[in-house]
Amino acid sequence: MEDKDLLLKIRNPETRSYGFNLLVRAYQQRVYWHVRKMVIDHDDADDLTQEVFIKVHKAIDQFREDSQIFTWIYRIATNECLTFLNKKRRRFFLPIEDVGQELSTKLDTASDISGEDIQKKLQKALLKLPDKQRLVFNMKYFDDLSYEDISEITKTSVGALKASFHHAVKKIEDYLTE
Repeated sequence: MEDKDLLLKIRNPETRSYGFNLLVRAYQQRVYWHVRKMVIDHDDADDLTQEVFIKVHKAIDQFREDSQIFTWIYRIATNECLTFLNKKRRRFFLPIEDVGQELSTKLDTASDISGEDIQKKLQKALLKLPDKQRLVFNMKYFDDLSYEDISEITKTSVGALKASFHHAVKKIEDYLTE
């Protein structure tokens, strides 16, 4: 179903719930994996995905349609991830490296992440990146989003995103060749 059709259903009081359920079904899995790549832990990703859709539900009437629904939802999900990771650091007074180490430990014990050594090594390399570089790398490499879509989601210039992606790739290469 097209975005405009979803919005018509959501904005019609008689079909609002049905329309929102269709929206959730359309984007829930993509949002979950976007969040999961940032926070690693399934339970945290599940909770954050639910929070994202609660926020979407509350704010859908303010959606101005000057972007695609998925970029708007991804922006909300991205902000939720960054807020979550920052709260985690502050709550435990952890430096960035310790949060990365904690997520790396979760990665080792997660039963639903592929056990291939190279895949785990890549994920550990990603955890060494600053959050925003990891976010850009994930959206470009795994989600195959264009720089223009990522720019809409993160409110960052395309040039800055390209530089961020380049730096992320370089750091990952360095980590993988250590």
